[in-house]
Amino acid sequence: MENSKEMRTWLDDLGLDHPLVIAGPCSAETEEQVMKIAHELKDTDVNYFRAGIWKPRTRPGNFEGVGALGLKWLQRVKEETGLKTATEVANKAHVELALEHDIDLLWIGARSTVSPFIVQEIADALEGTDKIVLVKNPVNPDLSLWLGAVERLHSKNIKKLGVIHRGFSTYEKSKYRNIPEWQLAIELQTKFPDLPLINDPSHITGNRDMIFDVSQTALDLNFDGLIVETHFDPDNAWSDAAQQVTPKTLVQIMKDLRIRKETDEEAEFNSKLSNLRTQIDIIDNQLIDMLGKRMKISDGIGSLKKQKNVAILQSNRWNSILGSMILEGESKGLSEEFILRMFKAIHQESINHQEKIMQG
Repeated sequence: MENSKEMRTWLDDLGLDHPLVIAGPCSAETEEQVMKIAHELKDTDVNYFRAGIWKPRTRPGNFEGVGALGLKWLQRVKEETGLKTATEVANKAHVELALEHDIDLLWIGARSTVSPFIVQEIADALEGTDKIVLVKNPVNPDLSLWLGAVERLHSKNIKKLGVIHRGFSTYEKSKYRNIPEWQLAIELQTKFPDLPLINDPSHITGNRDMIFDVSQTALDLNFDGLIVETHFDPDNAWSDAAQQVTPKTLVQIMKDLRIRKETDEEAEFNSKLSNLRTQIDIIDNQLIDMLGKRMKISDGIGSLKKQKNVAILQSNRWNSILGSMILEGESKGLSEEFILRMFKAIHQESINHQEKIMQG
């Protein structure tokens, strides 16, 4: 992908004065449901109407989509509202049916991106297409795997490419459904600044109340657009009910988030400054999260010391940690003074936690 500038052409050709917006229900449930949502979105900032036709589920037994029948509903959406259409494809048969029904934008889901075999099958079926094809990040935080999927498509002469950042699975409990791991998206953006980057706040959060904040972070990081799950009755949706917003809520979100393109030097400065500050905010939150985890481990150590009646302060261990951290800090350009002050504060907080455990 040495020349990724051609990938941005399709986005520039849209001539938007706001971020690209892809919206619609997680799943196409009924023709009436699809049409009602589409008509509520047709005169908004939404550019593509999305709906899941085939739903790959983690476990069998859940609603897995209406299948090819739903593609006819998307055709009707385009005819009646003028909205372009989008859906997920996971194999050659899906691709062929989607092309047959003139779906405008196709995306490859996170579960498919993890398999080079699946991606290659889809790429072969799409060879030379003029449709827009977006690749969601794989379930695991593997940048090479993500880029590899894009390269497979690009090698099949597919020009209208982009990626979707939907977060990454984790076994740890978190406020997110899928951990954003913003640094991976930032690294991808740095390597390929002309590759359109879309954020999926619905799957990152799993919670409609967090959609706005994640969307704002994405736009502060210069993402090109959003894909947001939208339903007129989210609580009764057949899939992913908690993360869908109503069309009315989406309209308000887009009004609050809208970022107009400006060309003057001050606007460019403010945009770059906002981007860097957002990156710092992300790292600061990660630091707090890691420190919280560290103190939970200290609590466990305190419990063990209490059982064996061992002193809290272990000088040899502390000196060893401090020495190694000073060396590690120097390799990262951090002064010895800073490392000492920081780790003394962390050590004291750890002692405080263990003292609470020791005192019952």
